Amino acid sequence: MTDERMALIELIEKQADTDLVREMLAFAAGRIMELEVELRTGAAKGMRSPLREVQRNGYRERDWDTRAGQIALEIPKLRKGSYLPSFLEPRRTAEKALVAVIQEAYVQGISTRSVDDLVKAMGAGGMSKSQVSRLCGEIDERVNAFLTRPLEGAWPYLWLDATYLKVREGGRIISRAVIVAVAVNEDGKREVLGIATGPSEAETFWTDFLRSLADRGLRGVKLVIADDHKGLRAAARRVFNATQQRCRVHWMRNALAHAPAKSRAAVAAMLKTIFAQETKAEAEAQWAVVADALREKQPKLAAMMDASRDDVLAYMDFPRGHWAQIASTNPIERVNREIKRRADVVGIFPNDGAIIRLVGALMLETNDEWAVARRYMSLETIARVTDNLTVRLPAVAT
Repeated sequence: MTDERMALIELIEKQADTDLVREMLAFAAGRIMELEVELRTGAAKGMRSPLREVQRNGYRERDWDTRAGQIALEIPKLRKGSYLPSFLEPRRTAEKALVAVIQEAYVQGISTRSVDDLVKAMGAGGMSKSQVSRLCGEIDERVNAFLTRPLEGAWPYLWLDATYLKVREGGRIISRAVIVAVAVNEDGKREVLGIATGPSEAETFWTDFLRSLADRGLRGVKLVIADDHKGLRAAARRVFNATQQRCRVHWMRNALAHAPAKSRAAVAAMLKTIFAQETKAEAEAQWAVVADALREKQPKLAAMMDASRDDVLAYMDFPRGHWAQIASTNPIERVNREIKRRADVVGIFPNDGAIIRLVGALMLETNDEWAVARRYMSLETIARVTDNLTVRLPAVAT
């Protein structure tokens, strides 16, 4: 079956007809599941055998996200024990974390009706607090090991971003900031370095988080890419002596908010001419031209441009081949979307530990996927940033 799966993946890579590929993947997945369940039960479906170890118990539906699109699976259920197809194993940690968080909310009596329905659908309504605690402990051990691992070598590019999730605290439902750090190392590989939760994106929160990364060995940061946040910027200056890049995408949205609705399309076209330039000098010259052209009718926008030019164009001091990745926080946006998608299933988290458990498990699996993927940046281009790099201890304010 392994050879069959590899052949199907090759078809996907060659951009074969996606409907056909989905049908083939669905067929192959069905065959794999039947063979695996046959091995688990000791007998083929519908056959009577003295060697049978366990009975089947119908099917449960689950969507399988593949590169060819979403495939609806019917996963066999067993009367004793559980079965998860081998081709879904890479997602198992995150699935366990999601189940654990839902169950924790359930046994603490603070779950919503949707969570109650999920618990019943999983057949987990009878779990005790001790059983849930044991399951959470198993996941937390793996997640904590991942989030506290030593960081070795140089990490020239660091992306930072935050998203907000709902958590119950002292009988109230509040928003909790969840920050994620992603970096590229000297081998051109991306890694998730860490996550943290806090009441807000205050400077002290960012400072503590960045110091924790430095304590684990984060060195050689040359560019920090993030949205415009005073607390973050001050913390990054304090902990890492690095250039800061303001997310170009967020800056563009903020800039267009200063323009009248009728003229936004024209203003956007003018601003885009800046980023189409081949060199930083040309971009700075075009920036001045655009700002002056807007100054009379859009004074607030022109003033904003005067104050933010260096931060928005900082990425142009680095290799041209990296510009698309380091000009914005887009590389981390997909990570945040996945966090939101899974968090929406839970709705309200019972505590901060549950947030770390689920988000940490997702980041662990994301990291595993990146580890076997192609390099995010080539060795040749990343060497231009890391060559002659002086590794120094972070400058921590006393």
